[in-house]
Amino acid sequence: RPYAAGVYHPANWRRWWDFGQGTLGDMGCHYIDLPFWALGLRHPTHIEAEGPSPHPETAPLGLIVRYRFPKTEVAPAINLTWYDGDKTPREVMGQRVPNAGVMFVGSGGMMFASYTNYKLFPSDKFAGFKPPAPSIPDSIGHHREWLKACRDGSPTTCNFDYSGALTETVLLGNVAYRSGGPIQWDAKSMTADRADAQRYVSKSYRSGWEVA
Repeated sequence: RPYAAGVYHPANWRRWWDFGQGTLGDMGCHYIDLPFWALGLRHPTHIEAEGPSPHPETAPLGLIVRYRFPKTEVAPAINLTWYDGDKTPREVMGQRVPNAGVMFVGSGGMMFASYTNYKLFPSDKFAGFKPPAPSIPDSIGHHREWLKACRDGSPTTCNFDYSGALTETVLLGNVAYRSGGPIQWDAKSMTADRADAQRYVSKSYRSGWEVA
């Protein structure tokens, strides 16, 4: 694309398909990381998206993506729903919730969580709740984890074995959205069940820029 002052920078580049993946691609790895890690998720098998008619050049201002995951060692098969932009719910049980976070829905209640705090619903049911003692060690920080991995070969918290499947999950939301329908996903073969969706899974790269 030719240079266009004020069109792509400082932050709008992420809304153009040539450079980014919209809000889902920008923030999905940050927030879907919470349930992904807590529930031991890996690869979704069904993905469908709801939003405005896809634009050939830019990502939507609001999107809903519904994922289905098979059972894991710590959780049964679950549904995970992503909301962003004007599609984001603003209230839960009549109470306002922050604009960004993750809602865990269980059989006995719900928990809205971010990286710094949480809120339980229904609030009256959990009025006397006392959280368990912290049991997960804090990260030493992105940069220090990277340096430590360089020195001793230890894996970082979000190493590629983990983050690859997480990133794949996020991007599949846009594959379903841009192709205009639900998809069944086979992670082992990296294929969708529809040819019009499969074309968004990869592309031909310019000579010298191929992905091995």
